[in-house]
Amino acid sequence: MKRPRLCASIINTNIEAVKQVEPLVDLFEVRIDLIGDGWVEVARVLKKPWIATNRLVEEGGKWSGNEARRIEKLLQAIELGAGIVDVEYNAKNVGNIIAFVKKRATCLLSFHDFKGTPSLETLRQITQKQLKAGADICKIVTTARSFEDNLTVLRLITEFREIKIVAFAMGSEGMASRLLAPAMGAEFTYGAVGKGIESAPGQIPVAEMLKLYELLP
Repeated sequence: MKRPRLCASIINTNIEAVKQVEPLVDLFEVRIDLIGDGWVEVARVLKKPWIATNRLVEEGGKWSGNEARRIEKLLQAIELGAGIVDVEYNAKNVGNIIAFVKKRATCLLSFHDFKGTPSLETLRQITQKQLKAGADICKIVTTARSFEDNLTVLRLITEFREIKIVAFAMGSEGMASRLLAPAMGAEFTYGAVGKGIESAPGQIPVAEMLKLYELLP
């Protein structure tokens, strides 16, 4: 199997851990909401491309400040060199945010379902709406309640091979989708910088992911 593109999610200010994993990954995700005040220092040391994410509480993040300030942080991230900005599909004034971001960076429009995995048809419709809204990269993240949920998100990727899409299911039941998404055509997949510092349920440390990929033909 061709080595997939890996994105490591940074959730704290442990710069040493980030530097150790840097040679193993293609890009980083800087979780502004999880890192807190030290996110700027982390972003400044990165030598690989990075995604800026400032996730709302209702979207699985920890940002509890006002919306204008949240967007301000994302625009600050572009100034600091973020090449991709994650914008929640369900965010308020999402059209305006996308327009701001696309002037300076790539817009990754993300959808999350923390309760389960909708039908393939529903996920198709969401992806089409993301594209219509102006997404450069579509991100669809569900929660796996069964092994079949992995198959649903992986099928979604195969149906949108002509676009840049990231799709997988969270949770321990969804690990297969995280690992296999790139083989199906996903733009990249997410992993943790290290064990115990995952940004989402079921996330696997990138070092472990690479060991698993080496076992695949």
